Amino acid sequence: VQLQASGGGLVQAGGSRRLSCSASGRFFINYTVAWFRQAPGKAREFVSAVKYGVGTLYYGDFVKGRFTISRDNDKKMVYLQMNALEPEDTAVYYCAAASFLHDDYYGADQYYNFWGQGTQVTVSS
Repeated sequence: VQLQASGGGLVQAGGSRRLSCSASGRFFINYTVAWFRQAPGKAREFVSAVKYGVGTLYYGDFVKGRFTISRDNDKKMVYLQMNALEPEDTAVYYCAAASFLHDDYYGADQYYNFWGQGTQVTVSS
């Protein structure tokens, strides 16, 4: 599967942004799709994931109810709605996918073998 992330940009603190991840290829429903982010000088960080099939949702601890992930299997799209953005959310956001990923590994980037190119989100204070 190939992924393409979009929707990044400049937003003021407290604002919102919706990221989109477009997928191509077959059997999209069989893939867990996640968002990770990486800020300058920092390690890549798990943001959120939506499981294959049943669509169980997972979030990183820092999200605290501000972000919502969703998927549309018919359109092969995954979205990340981000609200109440903070300057600390500034990062390059990547979408990633893995087929039939075990629940124990949804937050571990090494288990995702398909990655989009990343989209920059900058939150100004």
